Amino acid sequence: MENIFLTPEGLEKLKNELDLLTGTRRREITQAIKTAREHGDLSENAEYDAAKEEQAKLELRISQLHDQLTKARCIDKSSIPAGQISIGQRVRLQDIDRNVELEYILVSPAEADFEKDRISITSPIGKGLVGKKVGESVEIKVPAGQQHYRIISIENS
Repeated sequence: MENIFLTPEGLEKLKNELDLLTGTRRREITQAIKTAREHGDLSENAEYDAAKEEQAKLELRISQLHDQLTKARCIDKSSIPAGQISIGQRVRLQDIDRNVELEYILVSPAEADFEKDRISITSPIGKGLVGKKVGESVEIKVPAGQQHYRIISIENS
């Protein structure tokens, strides 16, 4: 079994989503199926079909969350090596080519959300940064070409 390392916030988010889906959401879909059944002939009941499809999607997501939580291991921030980039850390970079500063939090693939500047340690940029230290310059191959960064700061998130 492959462990999934999560930040405490990421672990809590998965638990909250599972609670919502197994509680409120499951009851809502069960009620929608019951209501659709009351409308008669199920063979021509689009409302029933839609509710059953929604139920299948819900149960799949619940199964995925159970699987992730079974494999989940919370990151112990005290075990993160000081002074070098690792999972669970906030990293400030200077994009040397564009002369702009960027900030990312390195997380597991399960927590990655580029819109929120949370990048996976398995992404090209994540892989290129892990183990590096403040002041180092790195060249990282990404799908769009080569990126050049200088590491400005590292801190636990």
